[in-house]
Amino acid sequence: MKNFLAGLFFAMLWASASAATKIGLLSAQPFVIGTCRFFLAGILMMVYSHLVKKNPLPKAKEWKQIAIYGFLNVTVYLGCFVVALKYVSAGIGSLAVATNPLIISILSAFWLGRSVKRTEILGLALGILGVAIATYPLFQQSYANVEGLLILSASMIAYSVGTVYYSAQEWHLPLFTINAWQVLLGGIFLLPITYYFTDWSQNVYDFNFSMSVLWLAIPVSIGAVQLWLYLLKIDPVKASLWLFLNPIFGFIYAAVILNEPISSFTYIGTSLVIAGLYLAQREKLNS
Repeated sequence: MKNFLAGLFFAMLWASASAATKIGLLSAQPFVIGTCRFFLAGILMMVYSHLVKKNPLPKAKEWKQIAIYGFLNVTVYLGCFVVALKYVSAGIGSLAVATNPLIISILSAFWLGRSVKRTEILGLALGILGVAIATYPLFQQSYANVEGLLILSASMIAYSVGTVYYSAQEWHLPLFTINAWQVLLGGIFLLPITYYFTDWSQNVYDFNFSMSVLWLAIPVSIGAVQLWLYLLKIDPVKASLWLFLNPIFGFIYAAVILNEPISSFTYIGTSLVIAGLYLAQREKLNS
């Protein structure tokens, strides 16, 4: 029951990021939301890691490892993600996130020098097709455009590259410490971009902005990530099953909170993404 609840809460929290970001965008520009989120989450985690738990600071090459991981996983991935949500619906954002395991399986095959399996290629194709079908009617209703989808695609690729890089490194630090520093360094790397591209007069630091940043920093960046690391530690294969729920929760949040439309295209597209996820990971799940 404990593991079941951990997986359920992970899926619910992780899928909420798109809706929370869309709410924040009502009041502030993308990079401002991202930078505030990363600094708040990073500082809170560092206080707990180093002052409460007395974990050691990174040493020597660990700084380089964390910096690269933070740049890919936070600066590029989440930086692009929050910008993309200016142009696409929250539901599509959540659906795109669900394709990450498919992209990771392909990239890891090249990284490890093994041949790419047919099921992985077919799974990725189904995932891309599913996103395309779910997105199609939203173009006509101004809930998505090509620019947003391209930025969203860059975001997903950056996350997948970061995940493969993380898996290929030898780590000696506690997971919580790695997460704290990669989030903070990712925020630091985003600072000059935020300064250059932000029109500060367009930001309103109101309730929407505050709740968006607080939710993204604490329940998502801290809570969901720690639940995911816990699930991976228990059983990496079973942990991947909870990713299947992300697009479902994502569209529920988008419809209920943001009043975004759900149609037959949504159901068909989501089903194809889930089918692609299962197909690409079927051998692992059955082993």
